[in-house]
Amino acid sequence: MASIEVSIADHIAKITLNRPESFNSFNREMALLLQSKLDECKSNDDVRAIILTGNGKAFCAGQDLKEVTSPELNPGFRKILEEHYNPIVERIRAIEKPIIAAVNGVAAGAGANLALACDIVVAHEHAAFIQAFSKIGLIPDSAGTFFLPRLIGFQKASALMMLGDKVSATEAESLGMLYKVFEADTFEEEVHKLANTIAKMPTKALGLTKRLLNQSLTNDLTQQLNLESDLQIEAAESEDYAEGVKAFIEKRKPVFKGK
Repeated sequence: MASIEVSIADHIAKITLNRPESFNSFNREMALLLQSKLDECKSNDDVRAIILTGNGKAFCAGQDLKEVTSPELNPGFRKILEEHYNPIVERIRAIEKPIIAAVNGVAAGAGANLALACDIVVAHEHAAFIQAFSKIGLIPDSAGTFFLPRLIGFQKASALMMLGDKVSATEAESLGMLYKVFEADTFEEEVHKLANTIAKMPTKALGLTKRLLNQSLTNDLTQQLNLESDLQIEAAESEDYAEGVKAFIEKRKPVFKGK
C-alpha cells in the first residue's frame, strides 16, 4: 500500500496521506514521496487545484515517533527537518496553484503546521489542531512559528505552542486559523465543491496572488506596491484576463483555461 495516494479528475489533484494505521504520521518514505507528488502536480498543466487530506480518522499526527526512536531507522532530526518537512513546506508555498488542506481529523505537530502552510484550510467538524511539540520536549517546526502567529496573533500562538492545547475545528475557525468548518455528513462533498470552484477560476491569476502573499510576509509597502504593479501587468497579458473581460461585456459566465 502506497503511503501517498494521488487521483486527478476535473483538473483537481487529490493527494491523500495514506498511513491510517499510524494516523498518517510521517516516516522518511512518506515525506519523500509527498515531495515527489507535489512536484508532479506542479509540472502537470492539467492540474489547476490541489487537495491535501488524510485517510482514516486523522489528517496527520506529525512525525512517526517509532522511526525516530529506532536505532536502525532514525534519520536524525537535522535530516528530518532539512530533507523532509522543510522541502514540503517550501513546495506548498512555491507551487503557483491553490492548495486546499482538507483536514479530516486530528492534525498534530508537523501535521498541523503543514496544513497551515496551505492556501485554504477547511476542516471536518470533528477535526482538531494540536501544537504537540512541547508535550515531548521539542519546539514547533515545519514553519509553525512562521505561519501561526501571522494567522492568529503572537499571544495566542505563543500560548498554544507552549501549552500544547487541543483546538477544536470550530475554535480554529473563530481564531482565523482556517477558512471554514464543514459538517461530518457533507465534508467530502463540500471539499470537492470548493476545489471544483477554484479549479475553474483563472489559475494564472491565483498563482500570481499566491506569489504576492508570499512576498508580503517580508516586503515593505513600497516593495509590495511595485510587485503588485509588475504582476498585474503579467496577469493582464493572460488568456484568462481576455476571457474574463469578454465574458463581462457579453454578460455571460467566463470559461477560464488557467492560462
